[in-house]
Formats: sequence, structure tokens, C-alpha cells
Amino acid sequence: MNEHALVSVVVPTRNNARTIRACLQSVRDQTYPRVELIVVDNHSTDETLAVAAELADVAVTGGPERSAQRNLGISKAEGVWVLWLDSDMVLPPRSIELAVRTAQQSGATGVALPERTIGDGFWTACRALERECYLNQPWLHNPRLVQRDYLLGEGGFHLAMSGPEDADLRLRMRAEGRRIELAPIVVDHDEGRLTVADVLRKRYYYGRSIPEFAGRHQGAVGAQGRAVLTSYAVNWRLLARDPGHAAGMVALRSLEAVGYAAGARRGKRDRARSGATP
Repeated sequence: MNEHALVSVVVPTRNNARTIRACLQSVRDQTYPRVELIVVDNHSTDETLAVAAELADVAVTGGPERSAQRNLGISKAEGVWVLWLDSDMVLPPRSIELAVRTAQQSGATGVALPERTIGDGFWTACRALERECYLNQPWLHNPRLVQRDYLLGEGGFHLAMSGPEDADLRLRMRAEGRRIELAPIVVDHDEGRLTVADVLRKRYYYGRSIPEFAGRHQGAVGAQGRAVLTSYAVNWRLLARDPGHAAGMVALRSLEAVGYAAGARRGKRDRARSGATP
């Protein structure tokens, strides 16, 4: 495979004027020499699309959800590799270089780029501590750079999922024996100033896809929960050094479980009405 094969970066977004410029500029500032930048905007009402038109190679409108946006971006991509970012993420300059090198040296179909949370406020610091516990747990990381041919052959992201679609892709790849490696880089995820209400709304929304995810991957929801708890146990010293935020992290995760459960109940009703198989 070409050492500098084209990498297509796909960024789905909606009303993210606060973070979109930093995200796209970080793609433009990569040390890797061949990068195509594609933004798929879901009918933003702020300046998001204007910034995308300024910085991206391709800026299109599409929706209605993130999975559909990513699939649209993949269909327009010309790269050998596709890397997708949320529009509140910032790539360190060597991210793509190191991700491609990791794939080439290992023969992996996909490469994960671990994340850290940045932002302001108590709850954001709690989220940052939680994510730090995941950095040494390879099983928890979903691929972010994947061969485009694989994505096209598998149909990309599942349209019935918004939230678990990354884990769905990871589990499909592992079930097929596809190799997923971790790149030696950490991506910044700018979550701003988190509030409990924001977190609950997002987890409820993601939770609506859990019945679809669970129906396709038997036992995966429980396995994911056990892996998360294991990450906390393995990193107990890290948590013990910051007991205030560790306690907040536990409280936030408990509230998230409530949001996921409520969303899953709604998703189960939606599936029943649509006639989906339980």
C-alpha cells in the first residue's frame, strides 16, 4: 500500500460554530501530506456551514443523523483510508501520520485514536478523569481510521443507530477477525462546560439506539459495562489521587445509566411500533 495513500477526513456536524474552526484547522495542520477534508452539515442555522465551506475540500448538506452523515461523507471520499471526527475534536499535528503508520506496520484494517476531554467546569473535569481511565484499555476504543473499501463493502454505519454506531462497527470488525490497533496519539475532545442536563439529554438520545445495538450484538451491552468497571478498578490509583472528581464521575455515570435506560425504553417502543424483530 502506498506509504502516503490519500486519507479522507469526514466531519459530520450541526450548529457547532463554537468548535468547528479549530477542528477543521487541526486537519489542515496535519504533518501527513495527503489529506482530503469532507464536512457533512446537517442543516446548521449558525455559521458552521460557512466555516466548512472556507476550510474543507468538500462541504455538503446531509442528514438526518450522524450515521447517515458519515455514510454520505464516505460515499464522496476518494481516499484509501477514511478518518471521521466529531466537529468538537482537535487532532494533534501528527495524528494522521501516526495512525496511517500504525495501520501499515500492523496490517490493521482499522486504527483507534484515544481521546481526552478538555473544557471548563466541574462536570467536564469529571468526564476528563473518566476518559483518562480508558487510555490503557484497548478493548474500549472504537476505530476511527478505517480502510474505505471495507466501509463501502460493509455498508458503513448502521442508520438505525446514533451513539452506539461506533461500537457496532468495532464489534462487526472483530467478529470478522479484522485487526484494530491503537495509534500512539491522544485526540482532544472539546466538550465545553458540561452540565448534568446536557449529559442526560445526550444519553437519553443515545439510549434510544441501544435496543437495536443489543439485538445485533448479544451480550455486548453487559460486556461494555463490565469493561468500563474494569477500567476503573485497574486505574484505582488515578481515581484515588482525585477523590472529589472521582466521586463526581461516579455520580455522573449513575445519572447517565438512568438516561440510557429511559432512552432504551423509548427505543424499544419505537422498534415495536416499526415491527422490528426484538
